[in-house]
Amino acid sequence: MPVTRESATVYVISALESKGTATRDDFDVAGIVATFRDLIDGWDFRLLERETFWQIASTYLRT
Repeated sequence: MPVTRESATVYVISALESKGTATRDDFDVAGIVATFRDLIDGWDFRLLERETFWQIASTYLRT
């Protein structure tokens, strides 16, 4: 499966909703995807460490 913006978005949503305590609507998913894209200069977000993922995602939590 090619790694694309769409697959990266699906990855982010899946990670955010994986624990069942939050939904995609609780976060600015597009902002998270854009930041990760800039950080790794690609779409394969599996390359990110889990801690880095959550540090960045937490900055996009909607209040």
